[in-house]
Amino acid sequence: MTIKKLTYFLFVAILLASCSATQQQLVAEPAVKGIDGTELSEDQANEFEYLFIEGLKQKKLGNIQSAVSIFSRCLEIDPNSSVAMYEMASIHYANKDLTSASLLLEKAISINSENKWYQLMLAEIYRQRQQYQEAAAIYTRLSKNEPDNLEYLYYNATLLGMAEQYKEAIDAYDLLEQKTGMNEQISVARQQIYLAWDKPDEAFDEINRLIESDPEETQYYGLLAELYQQVGDEKNAVKNFNKILEMDPENGFVHFSLANYYIEQGDKKKAFEHIKKAFANEELDAETKIQYYMLQTSDAESSEWTHDEMNELLDILQETHPDDNRMYTIYAEHLMRQNKIDEARSYLKQYLETDKDNFIIWQQLLFMDNDLMDFEGLYSNSKQAIELFPNQAVLYALHAVAALQLEKYDEVLATLEEGEVYVLDNKSLEVQFELYKAEAYYKLNQVEKAFKAFDEVIKLNPDNHMAMNNYAYYLSIRGEQLEKAERLSGRVVQANPDNPTYLDTYAWVLFKRENYQLAKFYIESAINNGGDENSVLLEHYGDILYKLGEKDKALENWRKAKAVGEGTEVLEQKIRELRFIESLVH
Repeated sequence: MTIKKLTYFLFVAILLASCSATQQQLVAEPAVKGIDGTELSEDQANEFEYLFIEGLKQKKLGNIQSAVSIFSRCLEIDPNSSVAMYEMASIHYANKDLTSASLLLEKAISINSENKWYQLMLAEIYRQRQQYQEAAAIYTRLSKNEPDNLEYLYYNATLLGMAEQYKEAIDAYDLLEQKTGMNEQISVARQQIYLAWDKPDEAFDEINRLIESDPEETQYYGLLAELYQQVGDEKNAVKNFNKILEMDPENGFVHFSLANYYIEQGDKKKAFEHIKKAFANEELDAETKIQYYMLQTSDAESSEWTHDEMNELLDILQETHPDDNRMYTIYAEHLMRQNKIDEARSYLKQYLETDKDNFIIWQQLLFMDNDLMDFEGLYSNSKQAIELFPNQAVLYALHAVAALQLEKYDEVLATLEEGEVYVLDNKSLEVQFELYKAEAYYKLNQVEKAFKAFDEVIKLNPDNHMAMNNYAYYLSIRGEQLEKAERLSGRVVQANPDNPTYLDTYAWVLFKRENYQLAKFYIESAINNGGDENSVLLEHYGDILYKLGEKDKALENWRKAKAVGEGTEVLEQKIRELRFIESLVH
């Protein structure tokens, strides 16, 4: 772990601690002066206290605007209230307005310089704004008040290093070491400062001091090897890595270090041999190997290894950790990258046999069911997932999809009604719920409810082309609101000029409006864009041709429609009688 990473987490920890402790002190501080510099009257003091407590309450409830308004009123009553300034600052800080937060805290500290919580928050803001010197100065002051507080000393030293005040940082670490004794973390921090200060000899001295303090600690030789790498001494770097292997042959981490070394040397063959040894090492935890594997596979272009090499590492990982159920998800992801969805799905099922409580895996499985159009699988798996995670709205949506495909329309509506309470403010899911309702209502011949639901979908999402297309098609079948149907379908086709399904809908709407010539243009566009094997499109083409008087071509396309699919219930009658017959089933 680097110094900066460690510093960040420690700062967050102390900031969180400070926030809880502060609340205990704030109300106790009296409001002192009014706007004109006079002391507050009893009524003003009472009003201030009431408002301040109410502000804290609103802040805790998440009513931030109300809290801001109340604290602003507090400052009108007492412009010198550091506690009100602090609370306003904390709100600005949470909203990432660091400038406003710092100005308020600076003023609060000028009024009440003894409150360490104000200073801690300001120090964190300075750190985030990369004002390291100012942040370090705060910890210098805090350390004078609490000389035995080692955290303050450590933060001060770290921030001085970040501010590139190297001598002062070293002095601060020396002081810290006097209080704690020799410490690996301090030595490593000093080593990094000496390197930044361009004093490599002193950096080596720090690591050698660690080695002298505990010659059997292999980690210190790793630090030394990495230091040699940093200064470009590859020979001594590899010498110390190999020394670790001599001392601890089962040390898996060193193989990763040696692999990096050989990659830098351009010897990828030798580097890969070390990676394989690291993966085969049973003493090295699976987490480290999995993280390395995921890092290498997250971006194929930046990976050090070929596809076949990554397969080899995956096999070694499986052999070394056969009982780690995460292997199922890794294999699944590996197969997904090769678009082998069905095989990937089988691994996720195996994972869920060992751990049914992983929502993310259930969701991935259901999406795979949907992609594979395995609606029976989607139906049963989503039902099981809902039992495990009843408050996840997306599961109800997926179950509704399966029920729609399986023509369980009453169940679609029941499922959506049950899951609706969990949608909350997820607008995308709200749209999906309404769309599935619309489809189910239409299939149940509850046309008025269906069209109302379609209107709601379009209101929520005016660019939902699927809803607009289906709505237009259903209107055209029923011969209702054909102008609206043409308007909706026209917008869809304009946005998706190569989609055969949408082109077919527009052609059929135009057909119903008796604009046969234009309908022919769009149905031919649909067929030329991949619809030539779709029985519905071919039957529609025949219907349009018939209306244009091209009966032979109409018959030809009706026959094609029958050859590639079932068509409507009147298709055979059309062919037999060579005439157009209206159908309400499409």
